[in-house]
Amino acid sequence: MDRSDISLERMRTFVRVAERGNLSAVARELGTGQSTVTRHLRELEAAVGAPLLSRTTRRVALTDEGRGYYAHCVQILRLVEKATEEVRETRGAPAGTIRISCTAALGVLHIARLIFAFQEQYPDIRIDLSLTDERIDLVKEGVDIALRLGPLVDSSNKLHHLGESTRLLVAAPSYLTVHGRPSSPQDVLAHDVIRMSNVAGSDVLDLKGPDGRRHSIQVNGKLRIDHGLAAREAFKAGRGIGPAHRWLVDDLVASGELKVLLPKYALPTTPLNMLIVPERASVARVRLLIDYLAVEAARLPGIRKGTGKR
Repeated sequence: MDRSDISLERMRTFVRVAERGNLSAVARELGTGQSTVTRHLRELEAAVGAPLLSRTTRRVALTDEGRGYYAHCVQILRLVEKATEEVRETRGAPAGTIRISCTAALGVLHIARLIFAFQEQYPDIRIDLSLTDERIDLVKEGVDIALRLGPLVDSSNKLHHLGESTRLLVAAPSYLTVHGRPSSPQDVLAHDVIRMSNVAGSDVLDLKGPDGRRHSIQVNGKLRIDHGLAAREAFKAGRGIGPAHRWLVDDLVASGELKVLLPKYALPTTPLNMLIVPERASVARVRLLIDYLAVEAARLPGIRKGTGKR
């Protein structure tokens, strides 16, 4: 084989296998047989003259040569896709696929609904929405936009600060009936506090009083959770008190299913950011969604503009 056998189709197959680590999963995704996927990989390796993947009975992993080749393939495929889509978009309504990653609870409760409304405006745009609390590599995972809560250190992507997510200290009436309502920060020490195991510092409750004084309370409880929606259910079930993003519990507070505790004390806010793969920001349909989310996400319950400094 010579270099002419390095086709875009074989590159796409290789990239998806590298990302998924499973030949049969990629075959299902591409709507082809596993034998075809295997053939594409074999032909590509023959054309480049080096093994790109190491195969076991359960897993496929990149070789040293494969890791470097993968990165170049991703760039090439994105450039081809961008060039093709820009031509298409000059000839009609925006079309094509946008891949989004979003914090799970926020995505279920709010962002999915915003995506539905966006597709009503642009029916030819397909959305691939992935909900995860893990910090992923956007380029490697083929994601165009990511919505994330919390501080970020990734400097390779464009960052758009959407606002600050305010939080409330909440509990269910059923819990308060049995255990009483705290009237000061120190009273929290006597309560079961639902903590987030995937949030750094959740064992300490920081509160700022109306006089500007700060209170740091070491908390304890019988329940630790790593998902916002599970925490929401735990609050409703009266399993304890705890801090919650306003967007997570705003409807429950409005209906009386949860009560706000120590309302004169403020919890630190959490930044809500949109990460954008730089090469994708200029694609028309991606730009449309970026602009749309920049406006609509800032309107969610408890999201306020500001630096978050207190």
